[in-house]
Amino acid sequence: MKYYLIGIKGAGMSALAMILDDLGYEVIGYDDASEHRFTEDKLLERNIKIYTEENDALDKDTIVVFSSAIRSDHHELVKARELDLRIYEYHEMLGRLTKKWETVSIAGCHGKTTTTAMLSHIINNIDGCNYLIGDGRGHANLENKKFILESCEYRRHFLEYEPEYVIITNIELDHMDYFKDIDDVISAYQEFANKASKMDIICGDNPYTHSLELSKPVYYYGISEDNDIQARNIEYRNDGTSFDVFIEDEYYGHFDLPLFGKHMLLNALAAIGVCYYERYEAKDVSRLLKTFEGAERRFKETFIGDNVLIDDYAHHPTEVAVTIKSARQKYPDKQVIAVFKPHTFSRVQDFKDEFVRSLNLADKAYVMDINYDRESPEDYPGVDAYTIIDGLDNGDYIEQGMADKLLEYDNAVILFMSSKEIYLLEEEYEQKLREKLNIPKEEDK
Repeated sequence: MKYYLIGIKGAGMSALAMILDDLGYEVIGYDDASEHRFTEDKLLERNIKIYTEENDALDKDTIVVFSSAIRSDHHELVKARELDLRIYEYHEMLGRLTKKWETVSIAGCHGKTTTTAMLSHIINNIDGCNYLIGDGRGHANLENKKFILESCEYRRHFLEYEPEYVIITNIELDHMDYFKDIDDVISAYQEFANKASKMDIICGDNPYTHSLELSKPVYYYGISEDNDIQARNIEYRNDGTSFDVFIEDEYYGHFDLPLFGKHMLLNALAAIGVCYYERYEAKDVSRLLKTFEGAERRFKETFIGDNVLIDDYAHHPTEVAVTIKSARQKYPDKQVIAVFKPHTFSRVQDFKDEFVRSLNLADKAYVMDINYDRESPEDYPGVDAYTIIDGLDNGDYIEQGMADKLLEYDNAVILFMSSKEIYLLEEEYEQKLREKLNIPKEEDK
């Protein structure tokens, strides 16, 4: 059996490709040749062929899976229909996988990738588990019983899944090209939470989660005293975060997290909650949390001279704010410079003021042109990078080929934030900074 994945370079699709490859299937894919994504090298390391033009790879023994970013009239989808092949959208294929294993389904406007990566790291090193992480990583072994799955609320795709546990990291308004308002978002999470066959583990510090009417056992986690899974004695330091965990008022253990910010602490509490109810020893969970290095493209640091370059997936105003705050926690004596590439016109239009407030937390903010893949700029007249820039206290425009603008900063943290290919500008800046400081790559700290 052969799988043909259309849009295979996408983070979720590439992770799915790895899972299918691990299960012993032949996997090939199709994607745009015009851009090199960070997932591509990992697929090629597995000898997964990626077609970038029309081909004859489809035959009667092929199952086609396509990304939600692929339009219905895409030539490869049209060809698959003409051949009467079995065709699944990405979330439909994941729904089939959730029926094979005991699934922990992790959703939320923010934090789901890191929480999925964190929980996968812990359980895989204790029991072994299968996982799909939205940073492009996937793994499967038929002998594993558990599946840790990052789950997206967009177009209610997560309702396709059949989980044992549901984790909800937070509920916020996003994807305004689909959801009508916050009540519409809450209704989606309501239905999702009630799909859990065992329990829900939900962030209790979020203003919307307590409005869910749940039919399953629910345990809330957070910092406030009314949570079932609670962090106490918290210390935010420039080398990480330490805290004690009490579950249902009983001490579970002490944990040291090599990550920064309240949001990372909350992600850890969600993972710890599952581990507790799965009866894992606190000492094992604590030991493995200490070795967790974070998800791909989440606060990934490069040190060049006195500057720190940080690549992060932040694309929602809340994520932008917590990323800037995390940089200040870890580097209190450095300037914080934000470089942001927005994704989707609707998000910029609907969260303009929130983006301005978040980016104003930095000492200086640069904004790139808006990336779009499922929207048309003609539908959003007047919405562009300056929709944000014009409201900033200290803002400027930047784009590929303009990395020289960043060379004036010394002893600074340069944050590159986007769900899209902002790392291309980061690579350009890194090369120019090395040339300026005469620092070859092998001499990085």
